[in-house]
Amino acid sequence: MPGLEKLQKLQAMGLGPVWQRRDRPVAEAEPEPEPEPEHVSAQANVQADIASMDWDQLHLAITACRRCRLCEHRTQALPGSGDRHAAWLLLSAAPDRDEDQQGQALAGTAGSLLGNMLTAVELERDSQTFLTHLVKCRPLGADGHDRPAAADEIAACLPYLQRQIALIQPELLLALGQTAATALLAPQENPSLAELRGRVHRYGSLPVVVTHHPQDLLRSPLDKAASWRDLCVAKNGGDGH
Repeated sequence: MPGLEKLQKLQAMGLGPVWQRRDRPVAEAEPEPEPEPEHVSAQANVQADIASMDWDQLHLAITACRRCRLCEHRTQALPGSGDRHAAWLLLSAAPDRDEDQQGQALAGTAGSLLGNMLTAVELERDSQTFLTHLVKCRPLGADGHDRPAAADEIAACLPYLQRQIALIQPELLLALGQTAATALLAPQENPSLAELRGRVHRYGSLPVVVTHHPQDLLRSPLDKAASWRDLCVAKNGGDGH
């Protein structure tokens, strides 16, 4: 056979065959998994730490927090105040200038209005509700005025709110204003306040009702009737209806 003679001549010259038969394909090596970025791992560890904190540890963590740039210009962080076994958790978006300086959420006229709103549905602000912010430090704009919190600032602060919910175990969350409601319920969609009001939403298993922020009601008193209807929805939603 010509092929065999050629092979014998190559072998006689000290040359091996130029090809080699493979009965089965060589398996490709699986790529090595990429290591998890250090900042992702560190963030997960911090979130796990927050999720295991008791009230005192959580309060200290919030007041000393440096998880985002909001710490650079704040007067103080506001962990929240009220009943630690509250029926309702009240959520505002972020501290404004007055809250940042006074260290108290919704003080003054807006606070009085909120108290009257809660009394109307037979709730006491200090003994049956807990008021906190989605973002615990004041977002300060480049012009020196209040601004909405950025998405990464909300993400940095969200584990604190989630731990507060776990510790309080409220019957209902009342979101005060579009900013707090949108960031909590539909951050990618940015619905209007009108689209969010009038029904019971869910944050996990927690019922959520959306209403006007008391500061907005001071500027637009005609919306008080709508807020009353929201509170009635919240009262029924908190009772599981």
